[in-house]
Parts: sequence; structure tokens; C-alpha cells
Amino acid sequence: MYSVAVMPVLLAAGWRLQQGQGVRLEQLLLFLLAAVLLLAWENLANDVFDAETGVDATGKPHSVVNLTGRRDRVAVIANGALLAGLALMALVALRSSPLVLALVLACCGIGYVYQGPPFRLGYRGLGEPLCWLAFGPFATAAALMALAPAGEALVPWRAALELGSGPALATTLVLFCSHFHQVEEDASHGKRSPVVRLGTGRAAALVPWFVAGCLALEWAPVLVGHWPLTALLGVAGLPAAQALIRLLREHHREPERIIGSKFLALRFQALNGLGLALGLALGPLLG
Repeated sequence: MYSVAVMPVLLAAGWRLQQGQGVRLEQLLLFLLAAVLLLAWENLANDVFDAETGVDATGKPHSVVNLTGRRDRVAVIANGALLAGLALMALVALRSSPLVLALVLACCGIGYVYQGPPFRLGYRGLGEPLCWLAFGPFATAAALMALAPAGEALVPWRAALELGSGPALATTLVLFCSHFHQVEEDASHGKRSPVVRLGTGRAAALVPWFVAGCLALEWAPVLVGHWPLTALLGVAGLPAAQALIRLLREHHREPERIIGSKFLALRFQALNGLGLALGLALGPLLG
């Protein structure tokens, strides 16, 4: 699952190399570690908060709370990961710009209102747009600033939107696909995810549009000449996407058959993002 955490900074590194700019390796490594810790907080806290509502009692075998039976200890570990991740991000910001920490705090705030009381916006079907915002423009802008020379005064929103929008849509697809196998459990506990609202059939029909949207957002900068042709290496994720589309089209009514659909979505996200980052980095070398 942690490819979604590291992708913004890997994409930022590829983008900077494509622009003929250097990458501060120590900042890259610190950002990577901090991002993993912060996603660990997000995932563990989500298990803790969902344990309070009972929504994960039967439909989420991978829940750490379900596996351990210790919600209190999982909460302590989650908060420890949050503090450690923010401390590392503060160090990254100290070596680049205070705006890095502000952007990351915004991402954490989005993560909390998605899952935490009293907001629980994910229960209202808003998890997917919040996910796109956090892993798209906010996280990508933070990564771009972290790798830039110290003293950057402006948030690079234009570059962050161009670079982060497509990969963030792939990340959002991972969240979207995590709902398919637990529609009945979600509905019975008041969690109105998009899949609950649409039904599994109509939701499955949207998956190809997620994939097409992701690729369109990544191909557009190539078509207008902003990125090299090598950026098309993001198509490396297509086989996983095709397998996901086929699985959900044929078995969306069978929870036991599609419980692993989010892992196919994750494979698409990881291969697509890594292909794009590598393609951007290779552009100057092959051009």
C-alpha cells in the first residue's frame, strides 16, 4: 500500500531531472520515510476509527485492529507514526521551505476529516475527492518544494497539478476499489461510499473511466510538448488495469471473488507512477 505514499516525491524527482534540475538526495530520502510514516498513521487510524463504528467487523480481514484485537495499542502506534512523520517533515521543511510542512499538515487534515470523528466525510461518499486532493496537488507541491533549493517562496501549483493529477486519480482508484467487497457492511453501518450509492454494477462501469482519465491527464503534457515521449512509460500499469476492469465487470456481485480488487488497482497505480517518474527522468538522456 505504501507506493501511494512515496509516489508524489518520486514523481517530483523525475520531473526535476526532466527539467534539467538537480535532486537533493537527502531531502528525497527524508521525504520518503516521512511519507511512509504518515500513511502508516492514516491506515492505522482508519482501522481504529472504523472499529468504533463496527463497519470493519466482518468485511475487512486486513484491519490491524481485527488482526490484533487491541484498538488501544493500535491507536498508540498510529499516533507515534504521526508524530515521527511530522518531525521528519519539519526537518525537510527546515532545509527547504516552511510551506512544505504547511502543505503536509493540510494533507494530514484531509486524512483526518476523511475518517475521524466528528467529520467522517468518507461515510458521506467524499473520500475519493479528498484522496485526490491530498495525494495530488497538495502532496506533489510539497514534494516539489522539498526537492528544490532552499528558499522557494511560492507554491508551484501549476506544476503540481500537471504532474500530480493523473497519478492521484490512480491512487483514488485504489480507494474506490476497496469498497466493492464490503457494500452490505458499509450500507448497514451508514457508510455511503460511492459504490454503495451507485451499486456495484454502475460503480464497476466507472473503473475504465478512472484509468482513461489517469492516462489522459498524463498524456496531455506529452502532446503539448511539456514532457518527453518517454513519459508515456506510465502505460506499464495498463495490464493490471485491464485485469481489474475485467474482474469487476464479470464478478462485481461476488464479494469473495473481488476482495483483492484494490490490490490490482494498487498494482496499476504503482506501475503507472513509476513508469511516469522513470520516463520523465530518462527524457533528457534519450532526447
